[in-house]
Amino acid sequence: MGKVYRSTVINAPVDQVWAKLRNFHDLSWAPAVVEKLEVVGELKGDQLGAQRKLNGVFEETLVELNDRDRRFQYCIDDAQGTPVAKGDVSDYIGTVQAYSVTDGGQTFVTWSSNWNDNAGAGAEFCGGIYDALLGQLKASFA
Repeated sequence: MGKVYRSTVINAPVDQVWAKLRNFHDLSWAPAVVEKLEVVGELKGDQLGAQRKLNGVFEETLVELNDRDRRFQYCIDDAQGTPVAKGDVSDYIGTVQAYSVTDGGQTFVTWSSNWNDNAGAGAEFCGGIYDALLGQLKASFA
């Protein structure tokens, strides 16, 4: 089983961070990582089943959006030419969650995922992407 966990602390209140994260169709805060986001279908970015295609490669679907816990989950349906492509990985679930840091009004954000794989190359690949995304999220509040 593949598994990745990354986290960061952002110097902004949790409600502001969550407002930026919760729209599955908006990664404008990460231009150095996501050069192109294509909305697939007609569902809005806060509706379960919403689909997107990132950088022409990653086909993803929103499977949970929980405003109370400030968490969303998504699955990767395919990512041809990457270590998390459909033929190499199954049951990929990514989870993003924002927590309030009560001392100082900051936000603790986690990005994690679990999947079944054949090759074992997904952890390093996904870890690098999560590091970059969290870095861009943090920079968007600087």
